[in-house]
Amino acid sequence: MIEQTLTVVALDGHIAYLEAQQKQACEGCNGRCGSQVFGKLFGTAKKTFPYRFDLPVEVGQKVTLSLDDSLVVKHAFAVYMLPLFLSLTFAFIASELLLMAEGWQILAAALGGITGFFIAKTRVKSLKHDIKVIKIHPISIPLTQIDGD
Repeated sequence: MIEQTLTVVALDGHIAYLEAQQKQACEGCNGRCGSQVFGKLFGTAKKTFPYRFDLPVEVGQKVTLSLDDSLVVKHAFAVYMLPLFLSLTFAFIASELLLMAEGWQILAAALGGITGFFIAKTRVKSLKHDIKVIKIHPISIPLTQIDGD
């Protein structure tokens, strides 16, 4: 199970919009590593996603959600391996079974990759995540010291 603590940033009826705290990939290198370069290149826009709660939540409240790992593996296989597998399969068929020239083999490989991409795109849309609420954290009240305490 993958667990993440998110913050409620907006409410729309029973639907709460959640935002994850953004973490630096590496805080020890002070911006000299490749992951921070890519982070700067692609931006740091915070993304929110809607989730329907049965219990009432408030803006600013923290919520811990979990996601089943096996679905992530299925998505990764569909997105990365299916286009690659179909590309190699189409190239092999063009080469060994149809005895096509090299240019046609390359074209068949590209066609296989594109076919795999569209199959993966439709397959990923049909997979549903099973997100479970682990804990709804109470809203913390900031403590201040009062003179005389």
